Amino acid sequence: QVQLVESGGGSVQAGGSLRLSCAASGLTFSYYVMAWFRQAPGKERELVAAISRTGASTRDADSVKGRFTISRNNAKNTVDLQMNSLKPEDTAVYYCAADLHVIIETSPGLYDYWGQGTQVTVSA
Repeated sequence: QVQLVESGGGSVQAGGSLRLSCAASGLTFSYYVMAWFRQAPGKERELVAAISRTGASTRDADSVKGRFTISRNNAKNTVDLQMNSLKPEDTAVYYCAADLHVIIETSPGLYDYWGQGTQVTVSA
């Protein structure tokens, strides 16, 4: 049974930082592209950042470039999202996702497994 378990969400003031972590089990972690998506109330789920199977390449949403960094540890089956200079518009539920494709996909519909989500709230 595949499980993706997120942790590290919370409330922070604008300009602050949070680090999200996702622990994966039940899958061969290094075979999967890993990603963080987010969904704000009334909005569609959107890709925040994704990382290739080896970690050699990443893809970030324009809205988070220079502020967020995705990383993975294939020995520990974890993927992290370091979020700096947070803004109120970053407020959302953040989801960890896994995709068996070779290339980094941006559409949430192409991802195979999802975590339960963790809330991030940024106040002005």
